[in-house]
Amino acid sequence: MAIIIRLDRVMADRKMSLNELSQKVGITLSNLSNLKNEKVSAVRLQTMNAICEALSCQPGDLFEFVPDGKPPA
Repeated sequence: MAIIIRLDRVMADRKMSLNELSQKVGITLSNLSNLKNEKVSAVRLQTMNAICEALSCQPGDLFEFVPDGKPPA
């Protein structure tokens, strides 16, 4: 996969649990877990807006593009 989701890293930096983020954002724990574990193929902009607001981050903090054949950073 060329897009790596860094939600777990940003949450760790902010010392926020998945449960806490779920409550702040209003998204089910199951859906956030699927996002964190890269089991989604699309993310609504409304969802990204809520996550970025709750974590005080930019969308680029949550996603990383890795060209095929190159190991993620």
